Amino acid sequence: MLWMLIGCHLVLWSLAATPGSHNSASPLDSGSLDTTPWQLDELPPANATGHFVFETVNSLLQHWPNTRYRNGHAIVPGVIPKGTLLYHGAFSDKIPTVPEWTATDPEHSVLFCRGLSDTGCWHLTLAATRPLKVLYFDGTSAANTKDGTLDTQDIIAWGEFKPDWWMNEVQRIEDLCKWGAPYAVDGYVRMEMDFEVMLCDFTAGVEVVSWSNLASLVVPVSTISRIPNIFMDRMFEVMHAGSWHNRHPGDTRINLDLAGIVSLYDTTIAPSLVGSRAGQERCDHRVQGISSVDMEVVRRSVSRALERHQGDFSGIDWKTLFRVIVERYSDRLDLMDYLLNHTSENDTPWDQASKVHFQLRVMLTPYIFHTSVPPSASYDSAHSWATPVFKACGTVHTSSIASYSSSLNHSERLLLNAVQETTREICRIITKMWAAGVVAGLDPYLPRDSPSDAAEIARLIDTWRQEISDLMAWLDWSVWVRCHPACGPEEMCYLPTWPINAPWPGRRPPHREYEGSDIINASFSDRLSLKHRLLMQLAGPGGDEWRKPQPKCIRRIAPYGF
Repeated sequence: MLWMLIGCHLVLWSLAATPGSHNSASPLDSGSLDTTPWQLDELPPANATGHFVFETVNSLLQHWPNTRYRNGHAIVPGVIPKGTLLYHGAFSDKIPTVPEWTATDPEHSVLFCRGLSDTGCWHLTLAATRPLKVLYFDGTSAANTKDGTLDTQDIIAWGEFKPDWWMNEVQRIEDLCKWGAPYAVDGYVRMEMDFEVMLCDFTAGVEVVSWSNLASLVVPVSTISRIPNIFMDRMFEVMHAGSWHNRHPGDTRINLDLAGIVSLYDTTIAPSLVGSRAGQERCDHRVQGISSVDMEVVRRSVSRALERHQGDFSGIDWKTLFRVIVERYSDRLDLMDYLLNHTSENDTPWDQASKVHFQLRVMLTPYIFHTSVPPSASYDSAHSWATPVFKACGTVHTSSIASYSSSLNHSERLLLNAVQETTREICRIITKMWAAGVVAGLDPYLPRDSPSDAAEIARLIDTWRQEISDLMAWLDWSVWVRCHPACGPEEMCYLPTWPINAPWPGRRPPHREYEGSDIINASFSDRLSLKHRLLMQLAGPGGDEWRKPQPKCIRRIAPYGF
């Protein structure tokens, strides 16, 4: 809408001039929902992004949803606690003197522990001696693609997009560390097959726990004809380790500061992206269409988040609030979807509708007032009598916070708005469905003199089925994306993952066999190139399976069947 775009641009200039300020017409004005009519037939705005922010926050540091949506839109400061272990696979016994990569699981770092079969390789285990200050990029942000996975890093490292540098990891880590030095950033958290930390200084805030000379995973070609076969075994174990962090609570070794989150779905700091997202599925969202003005606002917002004192926030446990909403509704919406699409052999439409309506009443019981009774004399097609139920349900989790919203910083107002928009739409749909069921005579606590007949109930079920389907598609919670049926004991549920199933940009490199000396004698940058050549020989054809990954069961024992 034009008024939304105008409002967003006004807020942008206000934010650029005064850090943390916001315009009274902003979508982040948490009081706006109180002034909006609570009408059951009012759809969310077409350009609303609160549900995107909600699922982003609910998915942070979880491997499954960030594999599903690879192009990250969030940049979040955080801390790696004292005592946390980090791992680094090495080609020699020299501790890095420049920024390099560490893993949160040794299965990941062992992949890079490569040396000659007669000398072995080196594996470094570090422990944090103090809290390490980090910045987290969500999505599959360690995937070297041209499709948007690196966009948010480009913004921070260079203040511009450098698509030709999609493989230039050495320059990326050096420039990120250089940018973060004034803010005492120790490293950057990213995700590929598992989570990693781009550590800026191996002598600051960490100590050596062990520096082990391990048996090399590289063997002579005379022993095995194709190194990628061994490489695939190790790759699977990296992805297996990554799957430990698939769902909530994700990788708990990084504590994120949600009160400092910067989101590219925030239309008050990146209004230029509103138009570029219009009509697109979320899997096609990326931030490359951002204007240079908005890009600078994003960079300043991240800088302010890093400069902010850890105690400078409201004290609200945002992570738990988001989880409460998901836990309260995810299973019940899933169950209703099942009930509306599956019937028992002897069930009548009335039986089916009654089961669904019972679930609706259970969810709404805390908000159904004694006065919530439909009119008896006239038919109220808008179900305005149920408005108090809708409003009570839609505000219960946020009304207390909204009462002091003016004291929240910009990031926290974004979080509040995300919860408000999300719970409002959930409550709108379930209240609308419940009210229709009451009028149809399905509620035993509010009986009707003339309940609907079988044909009317069948039509009501069809309407409900569409409403639940639309709501779940709008919410798009990754908790509902899983393998059906469940995988067996020798299997794991898998989403096509970078780099195994990723398309290789341009001509795919030819296959060749590699000796251990190829790696040992190469420079650091050449070894990275060699690593990517090995990875890309395992790449997939891409297509819709890559663009919109779907879960499937794969073997945990070779052959894996990616």
